[in-house]
Amino acid sequence: MHILTVIGARPQFIKAAVLSRYIRDKANINVKETLVHTGQHYDANMSDIFFTEMNIPKPDINLNLGSGSHGKMTGEMLKGIEEIIIDKKPDLLLVYGDTNSTLAGALAASKLHVPVAHVEAGLRSFMMAMPEEQNRRLTDHISTWLFCPTETAIKNLTKEGIVHTDMPWNPDNKCVALTGDIMYDASLYYRSINKVPNDEKDFILLTIHRQENTDTIERLSSIVKAINSLDAFKFIFPVHPRTRKILAQAGLAFKNHVKLIEPVGYFEMLKLEENCSLVLTDSGGVQKEAFFFQKPCITLRDSTEWVELVEHGWNTIVGADTEKIISAVKNINTPSIYPSLYGNGRTAEKIIEILNS
Repeated sequence: MHILTVIGARPQFIKAAVLSRYIRDKANINVKETLVHTGQHYDANMSDIFFTEMNIPKPDINLNLGSGSHGKMTGEMLKGIEEIIIDKKPDLLLVYGDTNSTLAGALAASKLHVPVAHVEAGLRSFMMAMPEEQNRRLTDHISTWLFCPTETAIKNLTKEGIVHTDMPWNPDNKCVALTGDIMYDASLYYRSINKVPNDEKDFILLTIHRQENTDTIERLSSIVKAINSLDAFKFIFPVHPRTRKILAQAGLAFKNHVKLIEPVGYFEMLKLEENCSLVLTDSGGVQKEAFFFQKPCITLRDSTEWVELVEHGWNTIVGADTEKIISAVKNINTPSIYPSLYGNGRTAEKIIEILNS
């Protein structure tokens, strides 16, 4: 079985590391993978370093497309991926998550009648204004295999009329499977081999990069105001290059209790998540990683795909409201119950078993 895997952004590098390593290490599963990197994240700290750190095979093909408007980026990816599919003739195309690379890969394959497998299917924020929500919904509806991390994801698909059926599977007769969360697999594996020094203590980990926050100055200003008001706490903020540029353009600056650092590699990020006391983020993946390390999380968005974390008290949604952010930080509590929500760490194995069937 020849799988063409399309990745292009940091969360996808992390997820692909698990499945790609499983395919490479298990010769008896009779699977070949061609790895395509769209170049959506092209900064070395946000791309190349992950392949080195995480022992992921270097991409067989790199489209080197870089950033741009959503339409321009997706269109160029579609063209490039279509050409690769025609040349490589894979049995299926596999995508992760909800980026423009995800949608472009799925669309290109679907138009050429190559079946699509979507890892992390069924997530919903119920905010169609978000590019990520558009990408994940469209990808789910044209995929053949939908690999869901949680029961909530399966319920979301059912509401949209996407349900599991018997074989043979195709885009109209789908396989919907509960596999667990592949990021949980990654967290278990990489924390066990993480050799990054343990230096920082007693801090709040901050990340801001979502378009809904960075492209709306009012929201970004409200977030900065809240954090600057929380000067009794120490923050560490790995700053996404785009976020740094927007902060400078808007004339927004943090006070001295916020330590701004360059984007970090995955191992460094894991160590920050392990050592912090609290996570404050607008990232989807970081919300889960906080939970993996049993750290409470405050989410700077108006909704989350990971509703089970909110239901169990591990995540608090505050949007960009200054007062809500301040109150949540000052009144945060770590829940006493740590439920099993994301599988048993064997997601890659389950995915390959299903595809091989």
